[in-house]
Amino acid sequence: MRHERTKPGDSSRRRLGWLLAVGGILVAGAVGYIVFCQWRPVGEGPAGPIVSPEPFQETWTTRPVLLFGIGDSVTAGLGAKSADHSYFNRLVRNPPDEFAEMQGLCLSAVLPNLTTQNAAISGSNSLQHLETLKQWLEPHDEETLGVVVMTTGGNDLIHNYGRSAPKEGAMYGATLQQAQPWIENFRDRLNTMLDLFDERFPGGCQIFLADIYDPTDGVGDAPSVFLPDWPDGLPIHAQYNQIIHACADQRDNVHLVPLHATFLGHGSHCRQFWRSTYRADDPHYWYYHNIEDPNDRGYDAIRRIFLNEMIRTARSL
Repeated sequence: MRHERTKPGDSSRRRLGWLLAVGGILVAGAVGYIVFCQWRPVGEGPAGPIVSPEPFQETWTTRPVLLFGIGDSVTAGLGAKSADHSYFNRLVRNPPDEFAEMQGLCLSAVLPNLTTQNAAISGSNSLQHLETLKQWLEPHDEETLGVVVMTTGGNDLIHNYGRSAPKEGAMYGATLQQAQPWIENFRDRLNTMLDLFDERFPGGCQIFLADIYDPTDGVGDAPSVFLPDWPDGLPIHAQYNQIIHACADQRDNVHLVPLHATFLGHGSHCRQFWRSTYRADDPHYWYYHNIEDPNDRGYDAIRRIFLNEMIRTARSL
């Protein structure tokens, strides 16, 4: 029986073929990892839900109105490309480069006697917010209506970033059991702040309270946003949001602004189309490079969800 002899070049070609195949798989894997895990394009143009122009065709109230901002860097505007682009200032008036669809959709168009005060401080936590309110928010007369916009609690969760032992107001890395008394203190502190608003605005106030977003899109993998692993981070975060939601449910003049739901799908996993949070209509990153604040498109979205909540309660003004 005759056996064909292997030609000298055949084994070399086979080895080269295997090497090319393996190399191609590795390159494809690396490209896939970059595209779906590391590449986070911010996109351009408008972001967030549509705001109806119809409610802005008539005055909401002629009463004196104070728009009061309190909270952390989200309400202070860190990450916006200019002061005009912070959500607080965009609520008041349109910036010079406003999108056509949002022209005239701002509070100064419907509240002719509007004044503003923004007491938000970048880097502050809820303990500091309570002290700020006590010092900065003066009692007003019964003619004045308070309209409050508020972001609080986010820095309670993330500050110290695991670089030091967790503590109240900077609990990153804490276990759920360890954080439980701090969570209950947040409940008491938030209710005290809401009581203060009622006390300082005897003529009434409407409070628009945002819950806390999650840059990991609900996955809880802190290393995806370049932070140390935190096994109990999501459960603690969830309890903070439950407290915020309960306050909105229990008080007629407190209105939940759904920051968490709005930003899901725009965090570290924004390109991962297989996740339930994927936003096919806008699969882009809405966070600033420091991770904890929104970028400019994120602030556009925040402005819109605050306005939509205000539209729903405009008859209460």
